[in-house]
Amino acid sequence: MTSVDKPTDHTTAGQADPDSNAKAVTEAALFEAFGGLRGMIETVLPGLLFVSIYTVDKDLKMSATAALGVSLLLVVVRLARRDTVKHAFSGVFGVGFGVVFAMMTGNAKDFYLPGMLYTLGLALAYIVTTLAGVPLIGLILGPVFKENLSWRTRNPGRKKAYAKASYAWGFILLAKCAVLFPLYWWADTTQLGWVLIALKIPPFLLAVWLTWVFLAKAPAPIDVFAEMEAEEAARAERERTSS
Repeated sequence: MTSVDKPTDHTTAGQADPDSNAKAVTEAALFEAFGGLRGMIETVLPGLLFVSIYTVDKDLKMSATAALGVSLLLVVVRLARRDTVKHAFSGVFGVGFGVVFAMMTGNAKDFYLPGMLYTLGLALAYIVTTLAGVPLIGLILGPVFKENLSWRTRNPGRKKAYAKASYAWGFILLAKCAVLFPLYWWADTTQLGWVLIALKIPPFLLAVWLTWVFLAKAPAPIDVFAEMEAEEAARAERERTSS
């Protein structure tokens, strides 16, 4: 998803390509919002550990404990490095709910059920919010791009890009659910677990890539923070000159 544009006839060594800059900014913002490589590892590792241990010895308690333990360890590592912990914490909550469900029912497949229900709810949220005119991906990325909700009324081209991206996320996640929920009923725990692990990253990367494609072609975000700072500076200047 990286883009390194070489100078062409329209760019010189001393000039930056605006399109290349926009793509780079979009790419950086997406990695910040969705956690990048470490976020993907933190998403996959607990479930991978759970299904690996369960495949070997069919011990639900040991599998659940190991998955929860590694989730907590990932949070501790982030705290020790003073990194953002939102992705690691979300992983802990997801694994924690899975452990509670599985231990309550005694069915190891229920370890995956909360995450599957969350995926279904998220897919519907992307689609419903877009139909309502407030695409969820815009709500997520607006603060990252320092535009907040300015895209809703002041930047129609960007709103259209957010709508396309939200639909992409919604339908990709629905397709994932269409695979997983039948397996929840028909497959055994190890089969469901390995398929779920296999479907963790590729749909996510596809959705992120499509989001990048849509936003890289969209109008630049309106930096509302810069506007507020400029207004404050202008107000201070007026007060200084009038006194």
